[in-house]
Formats: sequence, structure tokens, C-alpha cells
Amino acid sequence: MFTELDEALLQAVTEAGFEEPTEVQQAVFEPAMAGTDLFVSAKTGSGKTAAYLLPVFEHLLSRESGEPLALVLVPTRELAQQVLKQAKALARFTSITLGHIGGGTDIKKQNELIRNPAQFLVATPGRLSELLARDLVDLSSIEILVLDEADRLLDMGFSDEILSIAEHCLARIQTQFYSATLANKALRGLADRLLEEPDVLALNRTSDAHSSIKQQIIFSDDKAHKFRQLVWLLKNETYRHCLVFCNSKEQTDQVFRLMQQQDLSAGVLHGDRDQKHRNLMMSKLRRDEIKILVATDLVARGLDVEGMDLVINFEMPRRGEIYVHRIGRTGRAGQEGLAITLIAPTEFNLMAGIERYLKQTFERRKIKEIPGNYNGPKKLKASGKAVGSKKKKLKKKAGAKKKK
Repeated sequence: MFTELDEALLQAVTEAGFEEPTEVQQAVFEPAMAGTDLFVSAKTGSGKTAAYLLPVFEHLLSRESGEPLALVLVPTRELAQQVLKQAKALARFTSITLGHIGGGTDIKKQNELIRNPAQFLVATPGRLSELLARDLVDLSSIEILVLDEADRLLDMGFSDEILSIAEHCLARIQTQFYSATLANKALRGLADRLLEEPDVLALNRTSDAHSSIKQQIIFSDDKAHKFRQLVWLLKNETYRHCLVFCNSKEQTDQVFRLMQQQDLSAGVLHGDRDQKHRNLMMSKLRRDEIKILVATDLVARGLDVEGMDLVINFEMPRRGEIYVHRIGRTGRAGQEGLAITLIAPTEFNLMAGIERYLKQTFERRKIKEIPGNYNGPKKLKASGKAVGSKKKKLKKKAGAKKKK
């Protein structure tokens, strides 16, 4: 596949150390080059960014127009910056012009890009929609539209913005969707509206065992017990970088304060932190000035940091897709990773549901130095979930009625 690339792209691919195409790159290249619409499920770290960038750049090299010809939409600023970084690396020996439109930057600073549009744009839907509403950017010449992490774009409520942006791409001849899963009703609905006779490539199935990632659960008595377990893991596991996930901004801040109290080298990321803080945290992480990042799903989606070899779920995510995205921050590009989830009694059924969704059983682990009383429910249903105490609940209700 790589040998079919333009010489300038092949040189960049060679210098980037790409030897053999990954599964997603091999599957995508031919239909993408043929101009076919694509609906692709591919896990993070599979090489999907290069899978769509290389065919896009091949197309751009055949054109002389200075107008915007290709647009990639991504859910977060961080992912936009990562895509742009890889795009710069792959296009470095070409004359292709690149641009980035995203939140967290003053619109005035993007005036140069507005006056001199780049051939290739990567953008977040919110900021791009804002520029379109002000008639500050023209997308009428866009021929290729790519939605990266399309499922997350919808989770963040960008459906209307995506449809509006697509309508502005008057010259659109190809649209590509990349997602962690195809089993999303809203995503399939959007695909039906934007894709024409697409090739559907299911390269990331929920039954995939994530063989490069060891997945463990540790039972916790309560939140205080979880705190002690988390500190022990961070002080005793071997890792270069660790990502700790929480379900809310409040819990993220609470866990971060615990890190500070324990003199652990950590940073924090969530929706209330501004772009300057986010950039600072990512810079410190990449320079190894901090080893631990405590984050919510919103901002951690799409993070790709070298040496992220440990993921800890302080709280079990609420859906299987979110769990898959979280653990996908480690075990990337063939490297080994470890994902540990702390499970309180109230989270057992949620965990069992995700095990069933993934069609696998997580390894049970104990920390003998931090013993607890909870070891899981005594009785399980056929589904793997805990047997409830309906009789007790009925007795309580009956007793309450008698009192009345």
C-alpha cells in the first residue's frame, strides 16, 4: 500500500517509521482512493488517523486549487491538535497547506487562516459553526468530509452542527465516518443522511479481547477505601504515565486534591479548565514533568500520549462504549497496557453489564496491603448481575402501608 503513495508522502511515511500498514490502513486505502463513502469502526491506536490522511493527501496533491478541499471534524481541541500534528508530519515534504479551527483560541488569531484558507482543515464543530454563522469561512469547495470519533461527536450533541456544516460543503464528493462502534442508533441515523452507498468496515468489534491490554477489577468497600487503593496503586505499580478516570468534574477535583496531599506528580483535566491550562497539562505530561493525569471522559477522549501504560477507572463508566474508549488510551500501537477498575458494591451490576457487552470476564484482583470486606455479591443471576432483595423491599413497603 505505502509503495503506491506519491514520493513526497512515501518519504514522510518512511521517516515516520511506518513499515507495514495496519489493518485499518490496509482496509481503508483502496476504497478511500476510489472516492467511496466509508463507515468504519476502528479502535484508538489502530492507525486510523493515517488511514484517512494519506488518501486525502493523495487527492490534494492531484489538485492545484488553494481553496479548502478537505475537512476533518473532531470532538475535542486536543484531538484536533493531534490530528494536525500527524498531518504536518505526513505532509511535510509536500506543498499542501494545513489549518486548524478550534475553540480555546481567540477568533481574531484565526483571521489569517480565514483570509488565506488552507487546503486541509481540521476543526471542532462548535467553533467552525460559529465562524460559518458570521460568514467568516467558506466551505463551498470542500470535496472530502471526514468525521473522526463520530460517535463521540454525537454524544457531545453536535448532530445539528454536523448536518449544517455538511450542507455548506457544496462540492462534497466523499464522506468518511470513523467510530469506535457501529452499533449506535443515532450514529447510524446520521450516516444514513450523509453517506451514499458506503463501504461498511467493522474493524473494531465489541467482542475484541483487547489482547494488548490486561484488564483487572478490584472490589472496594466504599469511596474512602477506593482512595486508599488508588494511592497504593499509584505508588506501587510500574508505569511511565497513568490516566485516572472519574465520572464527574467534582470527583475529578477531589481525586486530584488527594494526589496533591500524597505528593504525587499529577495534573487535572475537565470541562471547567480553560484551554491554557489544558495545553499546560498536556505539555507537562509529554515532557514527563507529571506522571499522572486525572480526567473526565469529555477531555480525555482522543488523548494520545507516548508511554500511557496504565489506566485506572476510579469509577466504573456508565456505558460499555465509554469503557472501551477509556482503556484504549493504553496498549496502543502494539504496546502492552494495564487497565484497572475500582468497583464499589453499587457498581457491580454496571460492571457485569459491561462484561456482558464485551463478551469477556475481567480479571479479579486483590490488594492484600489494603484489605476490604466486599468481595462481590453472594448470588448472581444468569446475566452475571447481582441477585436483588425484592422480598425485603416488598416487606418494607407492606410495613409502611400498615403504619398508615
